Amino acid sequence: KNNAVVTVPPLPAFDLPLFTFAISVHELPSHCSTLTVVGAPPEIKSEIAAVLPSKGSGQRLLERPYGSLILAASERHGVDQYLVHALIEAESGYRPRVESVRGAMGLMQLMPELASDYDLSDPYDPAENIDAGTRHLRSLIDKYGISRALAAYNAGEGSVIKFNGIPPFPETRRYVERVMELVGVNQSD
Repeated sequence: KNNAVVTVPPLPAFDLPLFTFAISVHELPSHCSTLTVVGAPPEIKSEIAAVLPSKGSGQRLLERPYGSLILAASERHGVDQYLVHALIEAESGYRPRVESVRGAMGLMQLMPELASDYDLSDPYDPAENIDAGTRHLRSLIDKYGISRALAAYNAGEGSVIKFNGIPPFPETRRYVERVMELVGVNQSD
């Protein structure tokens, strides 16, 4: 059969469960191309209906470098490894020694203040950088949900708070779209 049926429990927070659900679609049998969602309120059903990972996109990410470090940090901090891979691809292109013009460092482009907050001895060390970046991403997800967490990772929490969501900055909007596209999730917003 071409359809997967998924039952969604009552969800108080919208964004995080939606993304968690979307990521779990990567694990559906390959013959499933559509979803039937049961038990979700209409507004969530319509959002879920717009979320389907593209075939092969997530697998391509898993073939990138630092897979074991990313998997370990993902499991330790409860962040999907596809999301961490996509963020690293967007932030640094998997270059561990890269530094931005604003001073962001390493694979996950950690700002100096953040590296200090997480007591990193070497922010360019892939293991330290991935762990701190994933831990920081987890804290942002807990506060804002996935899309807004990505926006906060890119533009800062102050911008997400100021605009009560993803800021209207073209760079940030492209960034969120790119990370979600790399994960393999088609977003409707």
